[in-house]
Amino acid sequence: MRVSKDTLKGDEKAPAVAEDLECKPSHFKENPLKLQESISEGQVEDLDEANLYLREHNITPEYIAELLQDNVANKRVSRKVDQLLLPLLCGTFFLQYIDKQALSYSAVFDLFETTGITGEQYSWLGSIFYFAYLVAEWPSAYLAQHFPVGRVVSTYCFCWGSIMLLTTATNSFAGFAALRFFLGIFESVVTPAFMMIVSMWYLSSQQPARAGIFYCFNGVGSATGGILFYGVGFAKSFVIWKIIYIICGGMTVLWAILLFFRLPNNIMTAKSFTTEEKALLIARAAKNRTGVYNRKIKLPQVWEAMKDSQVWVLFFFVLLNEIINGGMSSFGKLIVKNVAGGDPLRTTLYGIPQGFAQVFWVFTGPFLASRLPNARTYVMALYLCPTIIGTTLIWKLPRTNLGGCLAGYYMVCLRCVLQ
Repeated sequence: MRVSKDTLKGDEKAPAVAEDLECKPSHFKENPLKLQESISEGQVEDLDEANLYLREHNITPEYIAELLQDNVANKRVSRKVDQLLLPLLCGTFFLQYIDKQALSYSAVFDLFETTGITGEQYSWLGSIFYFAYLVAEWPSAYLAQHFPVGRVVSTYCFCWGSIMLLTTATNSFAGFAALRFFLGIFESVVTPAFMMIVSMWYLSSQQPARAGIFYCFNGVGSATGGILFYGVGFAKSFVIWKIIYIICGGMTVLWAILLFFRLPNNIMTAKSFTTEEKALLIARAAKNRTGVYNRKIKLPQVWEAMKDSQVWVLFFFVLLNEIINGGMSSFGKLIVKNVAGGDPLRTTLYGIPQGFAQVFWVFTGPFLASRLPNARTYVMALYLCPTIIGTTLIWKLPRTNLGGCLAGYYMVCLRCVLQ
């Protein structure tokens, strides 16, 4: 059981509690919570903040081991984490996707006619977002690691929502380009921050399914955006693309305020959990061997990752997949508009099934990866095949072949599973 400070005051081994959860493979072969003999002052400075939390509350490895064996407590804390985090992560992913796609929805309606933007300039607007994303992703991840992650994500979310609202004030390519660049900067925090959050709060066996759940909201965003903006398309007295940006930006700003107050920064400071529940969450995270919350970048670990051949295989896998993603994100709806005979309302309707298809594929991929042992790479390769087929159909079929082109468009959405 957990012991009091007075009980441990004279115990020479008490300081060793902090090192119990250091993620060293040799420790996990026997017991991830095994008591160590001693810890030096220099080591304390490099400890994961979760270990320091355990030291401060004098929580023993024996007590944590008891918690880990309590199946009821584990199920209860898993449900509690899901109820707190998943709505926030799913909502943020939903808004990130729909905000990013606002430009392509606008292009389907009256963006070109009211701003004078050309097709070549539109192509650059799609690219500049990802250039900014590429430049800003590492600094954003650095900020999320060194500062309270909940505050960082909510601040970024508020900023990109504000940029969406500011976009309605511009009518030139230069203004759009500048604002798209800043939109890419502020949306870049989502993926690295969510990776940190999921790895902190969930067991490794739970992570693919949870990531799949909030990634499904790319598809929910696509379907919902199609339904919402189909209604917007009937507007007659106001520029349609500006209505799209006002709706998207307004929802995001309001959501950012909710995130600021509800998204926890880490396990140790989460107000919704008791000390015992936090101890259990820390112990569960220790099993992942990735640490719980550490603000220091450890260069030996970076170098080790750089030498891992699997990292480079995944790097090029994602890089090539994202080439398809970039093209389809910017021009997919314009391709559908061409197939739909130039009708923006039909184009929006044809895009709705793609969102639901995306939900199905994005959910089933992580589900299979989490249920089939040592099969993640096989699932990735399997789900890449329809993407290749869909891309080929869009490339080769004439635009008069409505069914074939739409089938290819819906199949290409499997690329999202591989992200």
